[in-house]
Amino acid sequence: MKLELKYGCNPNQPHATVGYTGEGENPLAVANGSPSYINALDALRAWELVRDLKHATGKPAAASFKHVSPAGAAVAGELSAEFCKAHFYPAPEAHDYSPIASAYARARSSDRVASFGD
Repeated sequence: MKLELKYGCNPNQPHATVGYTGEGENPLAVANGSPSYINALDALRAWELVRDLKHATGKPAAASFKHVSPAGAAVAGELSAEFCKAHFYPAPEAHDYSPIASAYARARSSDRVASFGD
């Protein structure tokens, strides 16, 4: 299996590919858009961090990566009204955040600029 990517590390580079030579079902699938090589690396590194956080804490976790560096990581927890207001999220009393949604909001809000497009 090969997954053709939008480009290599930078837009001026030719297409890159990710290959899977293992047995069974392909472990990677693109749900939306056209990822680049860096996007694929970000996703794989984020998965490792999320797996380790969940193992260490027992809580759902999320991570935001940009150019193979973590921009934010968090575990599930309550979102205060002040936090939601500061980060332009609906107030917690107006929106029921799931544990994974709260982890995602907390991870993305660590650095909203670097997390753009993650």
